[in-house]
Amino acid sequence: MPNDKTPKVLSMSEKNKVLNPWFCSDGDFDRLYPSSIQALASKHWTPLMIARKVVHFLVRESGVRILDIGSGAGKFCLGAAYYQPGAFYTGIEQRKNLVLCAKDAKARLQFKNVNFIHGNFTMLDLRYYDHFYFYNAFHENLIGTEKIDYSIAYSNELYHYYIQYLRWQLERLPRGTQLATFHSTEDEIPASYHLAGCDFDDLLKFWIKT
Repeated sequence: MPNDKTPKVLSMSEKNKVLNPWFCSDGDFDRLYPSSIQALASKHWTPLMIARKVVHFLVRESGVRILDIGSGAGKFCLGAAYYQPGAFYTGIEQRKNLVLCAKDAKARLQFKNVNFIHGNFTMLDLRYYDHFYFYNAFHENLIGTEKIDYSIAYSNELYHYYIQYLRWQLERLPRGTQLATFHSTEDEIPASYHLAGCDFDDLLKFWIKT
């Protein structure tokens, strides 16, 4: 029989917990946030498995700049930074409280390659970034949809304006620009982007500008 000094062989899940326990599961990760933010996770924050799939597509070389349009509490950017640390991730979000939560989670994880901006995505020139992630951040504007909160204005007019503005911005980007969408209506996708792949029952789609 082995004595008490025999080293224990760790399973893969146990190794992950030793390396970074926050990324063992979505439940583990969501505990980075206050309970009110955790309660929104299942419907509004990107699952870690999706983040891992997305960065596998978007990050083909080190140093690329990824923008998350409507970053919420920052879960996609933080998950992406863990799975592909060689890129730089920026999230832009209108709700100040969510940006503060994202920054607090970033500080706890001590990630250096993530930045969060409080503001509307229309304030940015997308040409500063290389590739993009979009989790249908405009859907809340439609009547009858579930809202994260009521701290910002909603309207059908805003929905259509944001869709048209994003489509225009994406059209201006160079050939080879990559975009990943999750739960998208695809109204924001210009005709110059071709579908390069899909996953999760076609809810997750990968696009490349030609």
